[in-house]
Amino acid sequence: MIVGRKEESARLKALLQSTQPEFVAVYGRRRVGKTYLIRETFNYRFAFQHTGIYNASLHEQLIEFQSSLRMYGLKRQSRLRTWREAFEQLQELVAALPDEKKVIFIDELPWMDTAKSGFVSALEHFWNAWASARKDIVLIVCGSATSWIMDKIILNYGGLHNRLTGRILLQPFTLGECELFAQAQQLTMSRKDIVEAYMVMGGIPYYWSFLQRGLSLAQNIDRLFFQPTGELYLEFQALYASLFKNSSLHIAIVEALGKSRMGLLRQDILDSAKIMDSGAFSKALNELEYCGFIRKYNAIDKKRKEAVYQLIDSYTLFYYQYICTNKYNDRNFWSSTLLSNRHHSWAGVAFERVCLLHIRQIKRALGIEGVLTNVYSWQTKPTDEYPGAQIDLLIDRQDGIINLCEAKFSSMPYCMTKEDSDALVRKQAVFMHHTRLSKAVHPILLTTYPPMENQNLYSVQAVITMDELFG
Repeated sequence: MIVGRKEESARLKALLQSTQPEFVAVYGRRRVGKTYLIRETFNYRFAFQHTGIYNASLHEQLIEFQSSLRMYGLKRQSRLRTWREAFEQLQELVAALPDEKKVIFIDELPWMDTAKSGFVSALEHFWNAWASARKDIVLIVCGSATSWIMDKIILNYGGLHNRLTGRILLQPFTLGECELFAQAQQLTMSRKDIVEAYMVMGGIPYYWSFLQRGLSLAQNIDRLFFQPTGELYLEFQALYASLFKNSSLHIAIVEALGKSRMGLLRQDILDSAKIMDSGAFSKALNELEYCGFIRKYNAIDKKRKEAVYQLIDSYTLFYYQYICTNKYNDRNFWSSTLLSNRHHSWAGVAFERVCLLHIRQIKRALGIEGVLTNVYSWQTKPTDEYPGAQIDLLIDRQDGIINLCEAKFSSMPYCMTKEDSDALVRKQAVFMHHTRLSKAVHPILLTTYPPMENQNLYSVQAVITMDELFG
């Protein structure tokens, strides 16, 4: 059963009704559910399906490809030596099939492109010389190495330039989709549980699939991430190694960003990670952005070349701010630190990231879905006249308003104190002084439950609770 993904599934089904040859790339980060979506949408009925092998040689890749050809009915047994020969045999297999739509699904395409293998040129020839001339062909390629898909397929300036007829970037689940997934798995979870689980795992269906019925969220997190037998105990190493060929540079970047709440300038990343500026560094930044681990934004008072990079992947943030702090390998580290300052500090940052990833829902709650916006963080150092200020989430609206967002994750209705109210008013004043904008600044409160009513709450213009994030 497919949870969510209505638009993506409908686009894939529409390919069967097309009167033209179709070449579609489905991409997105590892474990987001690309393969499952494609298989379920087509009910596992393909003219041919193949999955590349991680970290295998050309010889091993060709052996596996030939095995897939045999599985789908090709009788010829001549040994494959090149990708050109492999695609010729695929052409022979598909050409012999009945006169109807034929879906060819090649999964983990980037893994098949080994050094000096000629894979991309062979794929180009297969599509340009044969498949594109047939109206009964639907070729779907897929891969978790999003940067490879972008460079070699989507932004290809060679034989595959402008050959794609469609592309689908599969995003992680939203909170609402995670709730549907939990219900489908018959997990009993409150909305606060779902928000907190999202703060740990993000919207990655594969991670959510390991939650066990009958266990509390705390028990599940301990079991999955802190016990050596847990399914996600070693996920961090596998995640980056499978996505990037030389992942040490990518890991150095996210490690540096994992220490910063608001993000870092390019030079700050280099200094923090103690690495040299290079083309490889620029490429790694772009790849992390393509894959959805980081985002790049320009603050309102910064020059374009001073873009800020911010870690937005919930699991990676959890790894650096929580898993890495388990110095004594406590198997119940999550449960034993639930009331600690460590948990409180992490929860504040993690909830802000959840809100950032649900800007669409926040805009809907504010009634500004159709208004163009820019979302960023902002900070300034103290001066003789004004104190320093840090604002973690700002929504800069084209309709002349800036929403200053104050995020508060709480297990009970939040009570805004006079100190909290004064601090918010002070932030607003510092921001308006330094930016000197003509726009009105409207503070809003993002929190779990409806807050306690008191006079201090009047310092905010609107309140958005977690229920509205599930929209």
